[in-house]
Amino acid sequence: MKVCQQLLSRAFSHRVNSYAVSRTTSDIPATGSPKAGRWSSAQSASFCSSSAEDRKARPSMLKHLSSKIRSTGPVSVSEYMKEVLTNPVTGYYVRKNMLGADGDFITSPEISQVFGELLGVWIVSEWMGAGRPEQLQLVELGPGRGSLAADILRVFSQLQSVVGGASVSVHLVEVSPALSRLQAETLTGKRNMEASSEDDPVYRQGETAARVSVSWYRRLEDVPAAFSIFVAHEFFDALPVHKFQRTEKGWREVLVDIEPADPDRLRFVVAPTPTLASSTLVQADERRDHVEVCAEGGVIVQQLARRIEEEGGAALIADYGHDGTGTDTLRGFKGHQLHDVLSTPGSADLTADVDFSFLRRMAGGGVACLGPVTQRMFLKNMGIDVRMQVLLRNCSDPSTRKQLISSYDMLTNPSKMGERFHFFSLLHPSRLAVPKKPQGLKLEKKSPAPLPVAGFTELGF
Repeated sequence: MKVCQQLLSRAFSHRVNSYAVSRTTSDIPATGSPKAGRWSSAQSASFCSSSAEDRKARPSMLKHLSSKIRSTGPVSVSEYMKEVLTNPVTGYYVRKNMLGADGDFITSPEISQVFGELLGVWIVSEWMGAGRPEQLQLVELGPGRGSLAADILRVFSQLQSVVGGASVSVHLVEVSPALSRLQAETLTGKRNMEASSEDDPVYRQGETAARVSVSWYRRLEDVPAAFSIFVAHEFFDALPVHKFQRTEKGWREVLVDIEPADPDRLRFVVAPTPTLASSTLVQADERRDHVEVCAEGGVIVQQLARRIEEEGGAALIADYGHDGTGTDTLRGFKGHQLHDVLSTPGSADLTADVDFSFLRRMAGGGVACLGPVTQRMFLKNMGIDVRMQVLLRNCSDPSTRKQLISSYDMLTNPSKMGERFHFFSLLHPSRLAVPKKPQGLKLEKKSPAPLPVAGFTELGF
């Protein structure tokens, strides 16, 4: 791991006064949820229907959903989530800035820039491990405010002597116009412009102060084919899931319906007969009684795997999740508090834990999968302890020191983000290939051993 240690040393050689302490805070709650409890019926305590107070305004999303259900019958949880989060008119992600202390949740890059710096070092390490290709596309799925991409690009700048020979570009996959404007402001300032046509796959284009090209897309498939490092931080947990419940008659899908006693309320019901989803998405050897399957996430992972296999590169997925053990994890967040998922749809974030065993299965055999490992383990393997020691050693301001310690605790404490979040990676098989041994008496120059994959292997300092 000597190469990664050298990258860390170069990237973090700048003084502590360049650390953006304004992005750390000691009073922001963790984004983790309470332990997901099992539910034996379609209407559990954690998923109660909307209250009378919530129904006063009766949001247009609720009217839209109610009309849809009356016309076609109960909708799947997946369809409900898709409408609530990404409806082009009233969807939560489309119309609202939900990030930060004033929003509904906060992410690791907003807590400490050290998080993004370490991911930047990981990307450079994997680019080197792939043989330093001439092109390096940084592709981020669901880039939030753009803070993570900004931190990664700063590491690229600090490692200019290493990555300077590569043509670097940034490609952001974002469905929210509001968030794309925030990202553009963070990354490019006023050096960006929107496409003249809605049909243009690149709907926004700009460049950073360092002349790095930044492009925005609504779909992953529109990102150009080239060697790419894909980053998905808290992206997969927001994708819609189907929910299934084991019954005496077999697997049945959980649906969203209108409460008969009150047309202004929604409720969960169990489909009386098998649906196409319950017949195809549940594994034959499944032992859990309740299962959430993110079919859209599976498709995206297949796209990532195919691109990595054909074009080279890697994918780093960071999210809260489990390795095939989770059951009922769907929940809502509003104002940093848990929120009933069926109440005032469109006003709160909806999220479900990522099933990494499902992602691994969907990736197939064409790529190598590593993880999941906890965020605490990944960051420690990446050298966060060494980085924080350097920052604290060079920091004399008590307030700044307090913020540094608080952000470190938030990211690594097992009871906060440390063990709620996990890291998972897709790599090209050649990245981990063992050099062939010389055969017979023929002397051959041995290929160098592959570099260990940073973050998933313990670093020694």
